[in-house]
Amino acid sequence: MAEPSPVLRRALATRVFLCFAAAYLLSYAFRSINAVIAPALLAELGLSKADLGLLSSAYLLSFAALQLPVGIWLDKYGPRKTEATLLLFAAAGAAIFASSTSLLGLWVGRALIGGGVSACLMAPFKAYRRGFPPERQSQVASWMLVAGTSGVLAATVPVTAAMAVVGWRGVFWFMALLILLAAAAIFLLLRDVECVNPARPLTPSAGPGARTGSREGYGRIFREAAFRRMALLGMVNQGAFIALQTLWVGPWMTTVLKMSPAQTSRILFAFNFFLLLAYLGLGWWAPRHVSDDGKPGLTVSQVVSRGLLGTLLAQVAILTVTASWAWLLWIPFALFATVTTLLQARINLFFPDELTGRANSLYNLVLFIGAFAVQWGVGGVIDAAARRGATPTQAMQISFGLVLALQAVALATFVASGRSARPVAD
Repeated sequence: MAEPSPVLRRALATRVFLCFAAAYLLSYAFRSINAVIAPALLAELGLSKADLGLLSSAYLLSFAALQLPVGIWLDKYGPRKTEATLLLFAAAGAAIFASSTSLLGLWVGRALIGGGVSACLMAPFKAYRRGFPPERQSQVASWMLVAGTSGVLAATVPVTAAMAVVGWRGVFWFMALLILLAAAAIFLLLRDVECVNPARPLTPSAGPGARTGSREGYGRIFREAAFRRMALLGMVNQGAFIALQTLWVGPWMTTVLKMSPAQTSRILFAFNFFLLLAYLGLGWWAPRHVSDDGKPGLTVSQVVSRGLLGTLLAQVAILTVTASWAWLLWIPFALFATVTTLLQARINLFFPDELTGRANSLYNLVLFIGAFAVQWGVGGVIDAAARRGATPTQAMQISFGLVLALQAVALATFVASGRSARPVAD
C-alpha cells in the first residue's frame, strides 16, 4: 500500500472538507427532493405515478452510468477539476427542471442533475486520501455522511416551507444557484491546495493496470480478494440500508404501523436526525478505538461485523413488533448501520493514490446496484405476495424478511472469508 501524500495544514484541510461537504449536502438534497415536490408536480403538470417513477430513474441511471468514467477522470484530472466541471451540468439540469413544462424536459433536467452530482462523494474521498492522515480517514468519511444526511433533512421541512413562498420552480432555481456557488468554491478556493498536494498522472510505473484511461485499473481492483469481500457486504447490507432509508421506511410506517402521512414525515425526520448524530459519533469514536496497524483497538472488520449484526437484530424486532411505538426500533437500525462507513474509508487507504478514484467509484457503483436491486425487488415481492392473497402488512413483512435473510448470508460470508482471505481491514 502506497503512503498517502503529506497531509495538509489544518486551515487548508478545513477548507477542503467544507467545500466538498457543501456540494455533497446539495447532491443528497437533490436525490431526496422529489418525494417532497411530487404532489406539486402531479397537480401542476398532470403527471402519473409512473411518470414520477420515470423521473426518479433518470437521476439514478445517469448517476450510475458515470461512476466508472468518474473514477478514471478523478485519477487523471484530480478531484477539484472533475467535480467542479460536473457540478456545472447539475446546475444546468436544475435550471432545465425549474423551467420545464413537459415530462421530457423534467426527465432531461433530472438526468443532468444525477450525472452532475455523480462525483460528489468520490471526489472528496480522493482528495481526503491525499490530504488527511490514515487515522483520520474514517472520521472525515463519517463527517461527509453527516453532510449528506443534512441534505436529506434540508429536503424535507425547509423545502416544504420554501415551496409555500416561491413554489417548486423557485426552489430549483435557488438550488441551481447554490450548485454554481459550490462549483466555484471547489474550483477557485482549492486551487492552492492542489498545488500543495498535486494530482500525480498515472504511468506504467504506478503499478499494474494503472494506465490513464485504461480499464485495466478496474481489473486490478476487482482482482483483489479484499475488495470483493467488502464489495459483497456493501452491495447487500449497505445497499439494503440505502434502499430502505430512501424509499421503504415511509411505506412501512403507513402500511404496517398504520401511521398517518404527517406522523410518518415526523418519524422520517427523527430517523435521519439520529442517523446524522450516529455519523457524528462514529467520526469521534473511530479514530480513538479502531486500529488496523497493530495498535490496541478493534479492527475495522470487527467493528463492521458487530455493527451489522446489530442491524440484523434490529430488523428482526422491526419484523415482529407492530405496536404503534415500534417505529422506535428503526432508530437502533440507523445507529448500527453507520459502521459501513468504515469500509469506504479503508478502500481509500488500501489502494495506491493512482487508483483511489477508480476504487472508490467502483465500490460506489456496487452500492448503487445493491440499493437499486433492493428498492425494485422489495416492491416486486410485495406485489407478488399480494397477488397470492397476502394482506398489505404480510406482503411487506415477507419482502423485508427476504432482504433480512440476504443480509445475514452476506454478513456470514464476510466473517467466514476473513479467516481465509487477506482482508483490507485486518
